[in-house]
Amino acid sequence: MIDKSNMTIIGGTRGLGKWMAEHLKNDFNITITSRNETSGKEIAKELDVNYNNSNIDAIKDADIILFCVPIEFMVDTIKEVAPHAPEGSLLMDVASIKTEAAEALDKYAPENVEIMPCHPMFGPRVPTLERQIIVLTPFENRQNNWLGRIKDFLNKANCEIVITTPQEHDKYMSIVQGLTHFSFIALASTIRKLNINVKESRNFSSPVYSLMLDMVSRIVYQNPYLYYSIQKNNKETENARKALIKESIYLSSLIEDGDEEDFVKNIVESAQHLDEKEEALIRSDKAISMTSQKANILTKSIGKEVGICHSHTQKTYVGTVEKVTSKNVVLDTGGEKVTLNISNVDLLSESELYDWKKNNLKLEHANLNVLLPSECNKEYLIHMFKNIEPVIDAEIINTNITDSKTEYTFHYTLFDEKDKSYVEEYIKGIGGEIRS
Repeated sequence: MIDKSNMTIIGGTRGLGKWMAEHLKNDFNITITSRNETSGKEIAKELDVNYNNSNIDAIKDADIILFCVPIEFMVDTIKEVAPHAPEGSLLMDVASIKTEAAEALDKYAPENVEIMPCHPMFGPRVPTLERQIIVLTPFENRQNNWLGRIKDFLNKANCEIVITTPQEHDKYMSIVQGLTHFSFIALASTIRKLNINVKESRNFSSPVYSLMLDMVSRIVYQNPYLYYSIQKNNKETENARKALIKESIYLSSLIEDGDEEDFVKNIVESAQHLDEKEEALIRSDKAISMTSQKANILTKSIGKEVGICHSHTQKTYVGTVEKVTSKNVVLDTGGEKVTLNISNVDLLSESELYDWKKNNLKLEHANLNVLLPSECNKEYLIHMFKNIEPVIDAEIINTNITDSKTEYTFHYTLFDEKDKSYVEEYIKGIGGEIRS
């Protein structure tokens, strides 16, 4: 691990920059910058990191300078900031297009600093760095001291590291991002222009259609300006778009001309080129069956309390399962009934539900006087009391010794006052005498 180096995040108040500040602050002394001083200070206070309104002043003691501004501002920001980087520091950017940013870093950074363009292959919705892919595109002779240290840090965070060149990165990103985004956006636009009622179409949908529609929705619900920037600024993406459009026209002409043989031949050759039949079937089967598994679990939970987190809004709902269909679950949250799409929710585990209730519900407090043998060990008594199912926490706040017995006063907390009778019956069951 890199021992508390100073990291300045240029543009650390939104999106991935804010995520980096929040998730790296335990490993680095973080300073964030922002064009908006008011929101910058508020977010710095929220994250418990430093704030500086001047990009130049913010990097004067920086060991690592991380550029997290939008693609369209990246080159100009690097041009402004990089020449002032301290000797021996490391400059990195997180742009999803690498060639232009890498060239700017190489051009404007002093020779006595190192540069390492990178691309975190995830968005700000992921919970941790663990198992995330990080693409590094180091420059020869400009990462002698930092490359090994960065790799060590990422390996200890259980990241998957890919090392390549900026040009090779952009070539693959034109497919991984550019072609994928463009295809999904075109699908969404086509569905809209065909005036298809999407909710109604789900009543007729196959599992593959539902999965595809969810992925299309995931794309178009996010930042459209970012998608435009990726399409516009990665020069390789233009070639990918043109190839997709050309191939779509060709395949359509085969169908219109009744050329079954060539159409089938094209699919077979494409399948051979992909060469991932078994892996793809396994992964897609898991994705398709996930909703069915959640529906089955919820069906078995009818009449019981569950916790559900909406995957888009991150809002948590806790209530009794009232009804489950193939697509929706109805929760009674205590006077209000909520209908949620099963494919858009995650079920909380018992421990996650417990923690949510502990942190979000008003807790009930109670005292209980119990007469027990004096030789009882207080530490064991507290451990026993805390393990009574409805009890959240407990402590002994008073003792009163009488002959061979001791009266213990337990202070404890519950989610529901009605559970006090269960606690009292439990204590009686182990031989305790309840005192008024």
